Amino acid sequence: MFAIFKTFFLLGWISFGGPAAHIGYFRQTFVEKRKWLDDADYAQLVALSQFLPGPGSSQVGFALGYKRGGLSGGCAAFIGFTLPSVIIMVLLALMASQVTDTSVFQNLVHGLKLLAIVVVADAAWGMYKNFCKSSLTVGVCIITAIALLLIPGIFTQMAVLLLAALIGVFYLRGSAQKVHSSATFKASWLPLVVFASLFIALPFVAHLSPSAALFNDFYQAGSLVFGGGHVVLPLLQNIVGDTLSQDAFLTGYAAAQAVPGPMFTFATYLGYALMPANPVTGALVATLAVFLPGFLLLLGVLKNWQLLANRPAVAGALSGVNAAVVGLLVAALYQPVFTSAVTSAQDIALILVGFYLLKHLKLHIVWLVVTFMVAGVAQGFL
Repeated sequence: MFAIFKTFFLLGWISFGGPAAHIGYFRQTFVEKRKWLDDADYAQLVALSQFLPGPGSSQVGFALGYKRGGLSGGCAAFIGFTLPSVIIMVLLALMASQVTDTSVFQNLVHGLKLLAIVVVADAAWGMYKNFCKSSLTVGVCIITAIALLLIPGIFTQMAVLLLAALIGVFYLRGSAQKVHSSATFKASWLPLVVFASLFIALPFVAHLSPSAALFNDFYQAGSLVFGGGHVVLPLLQNIVGDTLSQDAFLTGYAAAQAVPGPMFTFATYLGYALMPANPVTGALVATLAVFLPGFLLLLGVLKNWQLLANRPAVAGALSGVNAAVVGLLVAALYQPVFTSAVTSAQDIALILVGFYLLKHLKLHIVWLVVTFMVAGVAQGFL
């Protein structure tokens, strides 16, 4: 358990760039380096996270820990990966805008965004080589990327994934090995019952205490968010209302995008501000509440997902979805990763240097982070 926690804790300090970059970091660490699983199993976890509400990259991390060490491993992975971001967000809430407004901080973050391009591009290329081997899967990948580039949004994402699954069921069954198994389907009902019970019951007990009200608000938000951290913004803004100034709200939102780890730790910042009498408790309650629904749903379907993945029809659907996931990464590589980071020819030059350091010199990710931080700050002074 400590080994799982340590691995994700270190990743939590260097995983800049949002969910798409996190998927790249996870793949590099657990598929390529540590070989906890292969690309096919990893792509299944990524695809599953796309169908469930909640923080996609955190669900992938939780699932990785769960596959390695059961429920305790999943919790160790979640705590390890999320704790650095929680610590930073609490500190930023303490210091308000004094740090985020400095030019040095902005330049440092800019360098790390450029590193995210390198990581996401490497993940997209690696997964493309594994899952886009036929003209049909290449077509699914390209159509997915085009659709999301032209009509970005969660509805487009869900539509192309469903279409890719249908294509796989009818046209990619032959690419999957037919598995004869006597295993029976066993639904993991307890997590699903807990999820539904909390979703229904919490509004009726929210009035009992400020902590209960806060937990209810963020649990409902986490239950209804498809598509990652950016989609949670309007829901959380409705929760905050006039309690927090618009400037403070947007400062926290910007900080959540700049710090490493999951963007859902924006809830940490808001929880700290919404419970001034006991801000640390507020931060922890809000953080747990916004992540919990996605993890309960994941636990409810994860075992069934792995068993179903051995069936020919489902394996064919996964082949289609895997190709679509590559398209999702390609689209994310442009928007928001590339568009939010690249502003000059110098940025492109630094990205090329990053590819060379990663792919040819095999520089460790920690040293890549240091390199891009220094380069970002240096670039700001030139």
